[in-house]
Amino acid sequence: MKRWITPFVLLLLLVSPFFSSIASANDFNNHQMKEELSYWVNKGVIQTDAKGNVYPNRAVTRGEFASYLTRSLALPVSTKHTFKDLRANQSRTIEIQNAAGAGILGGYPDGTFKPNQEITRQQMAGMIYKAFRHLGISVNSAIVPFKDSKKISPNFVGAVSAASNLRIIRGDNGYFKPTNNATIAHASAFLYRMFAVTNQSGSPVPTPPTGDKENPEVHKVSSISNSQLYVTNDSYLSFADALAAYNATSAIQTISINNKIVKMKSGQVFAAENPKQYTSLYSDTALKKEVTYVQKGHELDYIGSSEERVVVGLGGYTYYAKHAEVDLVPTQLSTGSSYYIVTNDGLLVHYPYYRTYNTKTKQYSGRYTEYTVGPASPAMKKGQTYTSNDGVHFTEQGSGQVVTYYPYFQFQSVRQPSSYTAEELNRFIINALDARQKTGIARYKSAKTKSKLIGLGSYVKKMEELHNVNAMFILATAIHESDYGMSANAQTKNNIFGIRVFDSAPDKGEFYQHPTKSVDAFITRYINLNYANPFGAYANGAAPGNKAVGFNMKYASDPYWGSKIAGHMWRIDQFLGSKDVNQAELAFVSYTGTTNVNIRTSPTLNNGNNILFSYKAKHPGENSAFGYPLVVVDRTNDEDGYVWYKVLADTNPEYKRPTERFGWIRSDLVTVIE
Repeated sequence: MKRWITPFVLLLLLVSPFFSSIASANDFNNHQMKEELSYWVNKGVIQTDAKGNVYPNRAVTRGEFASYLTRSLALPVSTKHTFKDLRANQSRTIEIQNAAGAGILGGYPDGTFKPNQEITRQQMAGMIYKAFRHLGISVNSAIVPFKDSKKISPNFVGAVSAASNLRIIRGDNGYFKPTNNATIAHASAFLYRMFAVTNQSGSPVPTPPTGDKENPEVHKVSSISNSQLYVTNDSYLSFADALAAYNATSAIQTISINNKIVKMKSGQVFAAENPKQYTSLYSDTALKKEVTYVQKGHELDYIGSSEERVVVGLGGYTYYAKHAEVDLVPTQLSTGSSYYIVTNDGLLVHYPYYRTYNTKTKQYSGRYTEYTVGPASPAMKKGQTYTSNDGVHFTEQGSGQVVTYYPYFQFQSVRQPSSYTAEELNRFIINALDARQKTGIARYKSAKTKSKLIGLGSYVKKMEELHNVNAMFILATAIHESDYGMSANAQTKNNIFGIRVFDSAPDKGEFYQHPTKSVDAFITRYINLNYANPFGAYANGAAPGNKAVGFNMKYASDPYWGSKIAGHMWRIDQFLGSKDVNQAELAFVSYTGTTNVNIRTSPTLNNGNNILFSYKAKHPGENSAFGYPLVVVDRTNDEDGYVWYKVLADTNPEYKRPTERFGWIRSDLVTVIE
């Protein structure tokens, strides 16, 4: 239904504070039209530059005012009208076409629109008049006499009269000045008053967009200089158009949508803040088959990106991630990156770099942490810095030389038993607690009497014998997950493995009557049910591993979890005399085919009933370095001409009766770690 607005009602409306403004920009804080400008800046209708300025006293152009109308009225996309002087697929072009499609504006007889021409007061009145018509609102267009009425174009007489009657565009001492130009501040005021009319009319006017939100279909490109991102004025409706501009010159470094970078020439990828608190990594471009996941803030290698996905590298594998779950940081804007250093004592220390998000300031910041991996490879140089995205292939900074090194406990099967007794493990626990208590750190106060790990050595050795899981691995994991038995979950719930504690809910966790019950749950419900067991849902090898192989692929979102567990195992072993390190011959399945790999009960292919279990097909990665971990205990030659390796079986003790602790695999399917 159409409604009439009387000047008296409008006057009451205009003097009432029905709009609230919260924005503040640098160059209109003290402007007489601050309220109107602030309102439209907050709504994203009038957009600021990088410094927050709008240049309120600059003359507004025809194209700018058309954009203001399109944004404020949330006009639908239209290609009904095109103009030959507008560049296709640019945001300003799209907005002008949308306004033309709504019947709010038109062009010149020659087919042009002249978007950069400063708009006149009568042209602005014409667009506002047609906006009311688009909204189905009738307005009083009775002729209003001005001293310069003869200068008003016949095409705009009705529109000028309506704008004057509604006190949207007012005269000046009896003059309308139809051909004078209006400023950006004037435009904000005219729109402000126009919406007062639509508000009073009761017409269902579309809600203007909220501040800083742009059309999600519009892509922008940027250059980078002096560690600053400079967004160009050009915008594009499609990713393909933006990509053409991106590829046309090396000066353009990024493509972004709504200030989020979706493509860059080079840089880093970080797992982003998102509701899951982790980033899923997929093996397929459809983003359906999750292979592993990474905790928010962690760094990934950037390989490339498209409109639909980001291609990342981790652990010698290529994965795909959703744009919403990662942040792209161009090389020129990088503030840090993970690295390793070999100390003068020959130890390998890792310095992971994390990005953290401050919910109050809504800003990211970076920080480094550190932990000791264990002894460095003899091939690595003391004092030298290295980089690695898998913890095995280390690139020396400067020379680019690559050293391949597998930290022993990280890739040793947990089916390999520890040589240490319960008494020795308990001695380590007491020593470690004493060292922490002496630090004076509050959370370790009385650690020697309060820790939930005290006396645990006896039980983990019992579990090793019963469930065939290395006792030192069990203890190392408990140390890591419970902060030496002093975490809140350990102290209040006897939960020393962080069971049912998730990235999105770190304060949660199961309750146990005694810490040993937590050990039971860790072994029976996790390690031997789904992880070490080759028939388990998350079977990727029976070792701590990394994000390419082993428990770390699915058990923990921290990509360095396996490395940290191995570090704890090394410290236990070092304290007790280094009797376990390098005692087993480590290897991995290096078969690159697509069929399963069989572990047999005897070293022959001639017996069709000798398959103990099969490893699911798994490519060992781009460097052929991360197949299923093995421990080789013997070798033999068979009449079929193959060399066979006798290896520890990943199966649980109860799988076969009598228990089969070993199996056989052809040597041509295996790579031995030197």
